[in-house]
Amino acid sequence: MSYSTDYDPQVETSMGVGTDGFCPEAEASGGDSGAAFPGDSGRLPLETRRVLVQLLLGPAVDGRRQTKLWPVLVRDEVVVRERLHELFLELVIDHEQKVAFTRQVTADDTEIPVLLRRANLTYLESVLVLFLRQRLTQADTQGERAVVSLPELLEHLSVYEKDDNVDHARFVKQRIAAIEKAKKLSLLQKIRGADDRFEVSPTLKLLFPAEEIMALTRTYAALAQRTGTSAADDEVDEGAESDTGGEGDE
Repeated sequence: MSYSTDYDPQVETSMGVGTDGFCPEAEASGGDSGAAFPGDSGRLPLETRRVLVQLLLGPAVDGRRQTKLWPVLVRDEVVVRERLHELFLELVIDHEQKVAFTRQVTADDTEIPVLLRRANLTYLESVLVLFLRQRLTQADTQGERAVVSLPELLEHLSVYEKDDNVDHARFVKQRIAAIEKAKKLSLLQKIRGADDRFEVSPTLKLLFPAEEIMALTRTYAALAQRTGTSAADDEVDEGAESDTGGEGDE
């Protein structure tokens, strides 16, 4: 299982007028037509290019935090999709949650070059992602923001330490590393003025739909029955992977 999802993106057109009457190609060739640098032959407005760069850098465009980029993405969604398709990337966007990210396209009869890196998650990191996804669901039900604290995260992960573990210090480091990984992937976003409190990114709703949560839960149950080395060290074969910006391995 990966961060790719069965989320059905909005219907797109290769060119022409979108549902709001906006013609992205006309905007791209007009309006902000000044060159951004000497010899610039690009056709897109500077602000649209910034949106594309952020999507490629990853992990997402967050409309609540990136208030200047989001309206540009919404306005130029069709042309942004076009440009990403030229790089074999798909735009995944949720207008209600105001989040968007890219994922690698797949095709059975075409060899697709891989642009995005895939960051495998360890068992402990996957446990944390599942916990965050569940907290996000609970918060949505109550109409609240999903906020978690560092002590709460550490306490949740502590239950996954094996009873016969003889290297507690190493497990403590693994807990911290799992939280840092979630922060690096922008799944946890620091709340201003609160060093130990974080908001769970709504992007998780797109990354982990209900069927993938069920599959991941089954994987945890199977791993819990294993003996030998702690599962905290292992990468889960059916667990989470993250498509992040940048070049991937061939």
